[in-house]
Amino acid sequence: MPYKLSYSIILLLLSCSAYGQHATISGRVKDEKGNPIDQATVAAEGTGIGTHTNEKGYYTLEIPAEKKISIIYSFLGYELVRKNINLSAGQNEAIDIVLKQGSTNINTVTIKAKHSDNDPSAIQLNTSKMKEMVTPVDPITAMIKTYVGSHNELTSQYSVRGGNYDENLVYVNDFEIYRPFLVRSGQQEGLSFVNSDLVSNVNFSVGGFQARYGDKMSSVLDVTYKTPSEFAGSVMLSLLGANIHLEGASKNKKLTYLIGVRQKSNQYILQAQPTKGVYNPSFTDAQTLINYKFNDKWDMEVIANYARNRFTFEPENETTSFGVLNQAYQLQVFYTGNEIDQFDSRFGGVSTTYHPNDKLKLKFLISGFQTNESETYDISGEYLFGELQTDLSKKDFGQIDASLGTGIIHDYTRDYLSVNVANAGFRGSYDAKNNFIQWGLDANVTSINDQLLEWERRDSAGFTQPYGDTLKMAYYYNSSATFNYQRYDGFIQDNFRFKDSLRLTGSAGVRFNYSSLNNELIVSPRLQLGFKPQWENDVVFKFATGLYAQPPIYREMRDFQGNVNTGLKAQKSYHTVLGADYNYKLYNRPFKITAEVYYKNLWDIDPYIYDNVSIRYTAKNDAVGYVYGGELRLYGDIVKDATSWISIGLMKAQQRLTDSPAFKGYFPSPSDQRFMLGMYFEDYLPRNKNFKMHLNLLYATGLPTGPPNLPIYDNTLHTPDYKRVDIGFSALLLDSKRKEHPAHSYFNNIKTIWASLEVFNLLDIQNTLSYAWIQDQTTNKIFAVPNRLTSRLLNVKLVFLF
Repeated sequence: MPYKLSYSIILLLLSCSAYGQHATISGRVKDEKGNPIDQATVAAEGTGIGTHTNEKGYYTLEIPAEKKISIIYSFLGYELVRKNINLSAGQNEAIDIVLKQGSTNINTVTIKAKHSDNDPSAIQLNTSKMKEMVTPVDPITAMIKTYVGSHNELTSQYSVRGGNYDENLVYVNDFEIYRPFLVRSGQQEGLSFVNSDLVSNVNFSVGGFQARYGDKMSSVLDVTYKTPSEFAGSVMLSLLGANIHLEGASKNKKLTYLIGVRQKSNQYILQAQPTKGVYNPSFTDAQTLINYKFNDKWDMEVIANYARNRFTFEPENETTSFGVLNQAYQLQVFYTGNEIDQFDSRFGGVSTTYHPNDKLKLKFLISGFQTNESETYDISGEYLFGELQTDLSKKDFGQIDASLGTGIIHDYTRDYLSVNVANAGFRGSYDAKNNFIQWGLDANVTSINDQLLEWERRDSAGFTQPYGDTLKMAYYYNSSATFNYQRYDGFIQDNFRFKDSLRLTGSAGVRFNYSSLNNELIVSPRLQLGFKPQWENDVVFKFATGLYAQPPIYREMRDFQGNVNTGLKAQKSYHTVLGADYNYKLYNRPFKITAEVYYKNLWDIDPYIYDNVSIRYTAKNDAVGYVYGGELRLYGDIVKDATSWISIGLMKAQQRLTDSPAFKGYFPSPSDQRFMLGMYFEDYLPRNKNFKMHLNLLYATGLPTGPPNLPIYDNTLHTPDYKRVDIGFSALLLDSKRKEHPAHSYFNNIKTIWASLEVFNLLDIQNTLSYAWIQDQTTNKIFAVPNRLTSRLLNVKLVFLF
């Protein structure tokens, strides 16, 4: 995967020379230790001409002759180097460069596309900011949420442009990654697969992505792990858990390794929830990546991950007050029972890469994923629901003045799921100068074994709900399913550039997918284009269009009652994306503005509802819909040498049931987030950059919701807007580059020590995730009682780099 500067958008655009005469520069780019740098950027500033170094650090670039040219050498995490040259026609100049490690800013150089980077909606995440993100979840997820919005700080899941959590692809070093199936709430959720300590490059595409990426409808998170050249590591300790990672290479650099272990406990943060009790979450993750280079033609990579997630909970009581100043209500609940959840997953993969020559690359992949999940709880809650006294002159102000209902809600679940996935794949690429051709084939076998038993009994004032002559449950689901199926998919894609002066690049491809479960064959053509006018300003226009289909995973096949529809067809959509990027300097600081508009037409939709972070589908292809919107992002050094960004999005997502005689109009989709604002801001003391401030801000309008017993088209109510501000203060306690570095032997191998104080939910805003629906048996009136998220919390963190 190509490595790029953190501030570069994927804009690799051709600038075929309009000049009649040319010169050539060539050479090698290394780091300070003499190691070659793969995929370093070499670009002629202001021309759009550029290239990347190969695996051995070599490059060759043809530039205009007889004029002064500034050549920029850059790579993520290294200081930029500029060389001014003026060559004669036909002259060949050798230039070797050494890049020094240091901070990087937004790159204003746009270069020609050689590989596969014409994705117009792609965002390259700034990996240098990951350890600085103030978040109770993993930093990559926190960064993504500032771009697409969120309504739940406890989950590492995200929805993109009207899609749901199941519509997002995740790759690590070309291996597709899976997430747990049965997780119902953010507090049960463990660690995300991607370990930010091991990451070197992260690309996030929010729509209109290329044919080489698999079969989902919303987004792609493409992660590349490090290839270390020396021994290093880090340790992170906080009130939420601990991380440790090690990396290194053999003396001959043929063997490299990454090892990461993470332990997380949400116990501290869960105590800030309205439901009080004994929380005992424990999430452990161990991961490794080993690469061995046999020779210049062959290398092998092994990746392995084990995740052990445990969550036990004994609720005790909950008090929730809501309403307005002159009409307020309160729900008091006293619980008995407990919840025990276990999620164990294993992933392993082996890839072998063969380079017959500099132009051809062949890669073979084998991987396996296995998860055993169980969700069991038996919890009974006795509740008192009443209206609060709102008269300030009364002695009982703020207490229940009139009882509106009492009762019991008894929830029981015994869910067990085992999933096994085996995958074999092949990837290839060929560099034909003006065309970079990629292709791939995959075969996948999936095995499912599922047992579901869930019921809820409601009793209000001595009457079972729903009321009748016999004892009835509010709901009762009892089902089991065991089956396996095969899936085959492949793609071919050409990343091309033209020889004329149109400064136009593109990517055209097609992929197919076939499932033995429903015998459905899907063909998806896709196209991406980039155009850079010959203007004085650095402006790039982007366009993407294509068909996207999502073959059903097991969650999508299972309906509300647990019945499995193995004949369910793939959900399908047509994407169109149009955007522009503008790179400029203000006060001699780099800035970039990205603007995009998009439209999605969807059919064969499998309607769903959210249950916290769990998604419940109807298991029917009985809806059509559309999504349209626009996004505006600004990146730059608002404070010198401190990159910040802000993202604004507008969206409308609607759907319509095709087989409903009762309602034939469009209604909001569950992910219909009309407006979002996300921001990351960084600052430091004017005379001391070792003391920093980091601020995350999120605002998102509420999502559609409604009582569970109503049809989904009646979910026209909305949760309150989500508002959250997290702030952190960090100080550099030790720096090996300082003269006053301690002389003690145990400090000799430590590069830096950072200490941070973080404040989650700085404004202590009571955000509502969903509602509990309480019915008064005497009037049949239903009250929506908010299920609120976490309140303000402090966190202390120490980070050691060595």
